[in-house]
Amino acid sequence: MRITHEADYAIRVAYCLAEHGGKLGAKDISEATGVTLRFALKILRKLILGGMVRSYKGAAGGYELVKPPSEISMGEIIECIDGPIQINHCLCNEFECTRVSSKGICNFRKVFGSVNRMIRTELYNVTLDQFLNS
Repeated sequence: MRITHEADYAIRVAYCLAEHGGKLGAKDISEATGVTLRFALKILRKLILGGMVRSYKGAAGGYELVKPPSEISMGEIIECIDGPIQINHCLCNEFECTRVSSKGICNFRKVFGSVNRMIRTELYNVTLDQFLNS
């Protein structure tokens, strides 16, 4: 399993906002994270829609985290950008398996599901504050 570059950059953007601790302009976020301004703006829009970031318009505008860093997990950021964490396509509801008559009896699906739950749980246990210098 590999997260997309966009999710990786979203983690950087969220971390940048957490580290700054207040409003920060998109250009400053772009420069601090190494993400192009255009891509940073796209990511920020998704984080706003995901309820993690708030935007302010005008000369004193910018972006800031809605919640404290201790309440924003890597799992939440990744799923906001990439959608549900699924290590195998057979875990998708839309997937039609041609191997078995029912998904519920597939041993591969059971194992993938178990591993997927463990990975997802771990990613949701890692919060932004764990990366901040104390």
